[in-house]
Amino acid sequence: MKITHVETMLLTTPLKKPFKTALRQTSVSESIIVKIHSDDGQIGFGGAPPTAVITGDTLNSIKGAIENFISPAIIGMDIEEFEAIMKRLHSSIYRNTSAKAAIDMALYDLYGKHFKIPLYKLFGGARKEIVSDITVSVNSPEEMARDAAEYVRSGYTTLKTKVGVDSQLDIIRVKKVREAVGNDIKLRLDANQGWIAKEAVRTIKKLEDMGMNIELVEQPVKAFDIEGLKYVTDHVDTPIMADEALFMPEDGFRILKMRAADILNIKLMKCGGLHNALKINAMAESCGVECMLGSMIESKIGITAAAHLACGKLNITRVDLDAVDLMAEDPIYGGVQVTGSKHAIPDAYGLGIEGLK
Repeated sequence: MKITHVETMLLTTPLKKPFKTALRQTSVSESIIVKIHSDDGQIGFGGAPPTAVITGDTLNSIKGAIENFISPAIIGMDIEEFEAIMKRLHSSIYRNTSAKAAIDMALYDLYGKHFKIPLYKLFGGARKEIVSDITVSVNSPEEMARDAAEYVRSGYTTLKTKVGVDSQLDIIRVKKVREAVGNDIKLRLDANQGWIAKEAVRTIKKLEDMGMNIELVEQPVKAFDIEGLKYVTDHVDTPIMADEALFMPEDGFRILKMRAADILNIKLMKCGGLHNALKINAMAESCGVECMLGSMIESKIGITAAAHLACGKLNITRVDLDAVDLMAEDPIYGGVQVTGSKHAIPDAYGLGIEGLK
């Protein structure tokens, strides 16, 4: 099965309500969709959203990297030369992790189709279904409490609450959300780099003293501040998770070596796809550190790829793959079957993506 050509197209999908974090706000999901064609008529699907404030990637840069650098490097190669293809992919251009992730998942899709196996089975087949949290966007405490209660009524048992805009107000936000949903719902906080280290420690300790029962706090400090991340991890009881600090496998190695975080959040758009995500998870598992599989506001193609990996590996104990449920419509045929918080993997080959509506 040889790669003959690569197509790209833009997919735009409205969200049910604006998505707001300490870093950005958006009301639509945009992705560059990739189709990799083979000489036997198969198509591998991939996708990547522009998340410039996190990855530095834009729609134009993703499209340009794929068309001008990555595609010429892999066209003509045989899908059975998978390691060689991955080496070509990652050496074709520096960084541009979102573009690489889109191509990576399309290649894995082709690989699964060629060998007639669903990817989650290729990755280990740990389970066929996972349960995701859902994100409560950063807003006024009252609006966040209303949104949280609505998500719980719809069946979610774990909420990822966005904070990091104002630490004093963040405490009120969390208190209002906890009061709205009760003590049985898991609360995860995501500061999106919004605090500095000592501020993070003060805020988290205050929440601990208030009995807010926070499951974990995600990326409390700037991505580059690994020492600050370690400081927070060492000075609070609540587990701390690295997100924006973790892009490539070498970042994971450094965080693990320093014991700078308790949990790693792997995102395909940050690490360049499934190939590198597997490396990060293997390192973490070897160190006794659990991983979360996270996502951007991206298409169901990307969510499906992440879900396959999460279903394949036992060390991925948490998932944040709510993007499909945040969208007002589903423009993708096939892939992961999302019913509220539940994500079920079909036994179709590869990713199980059939096409666009």
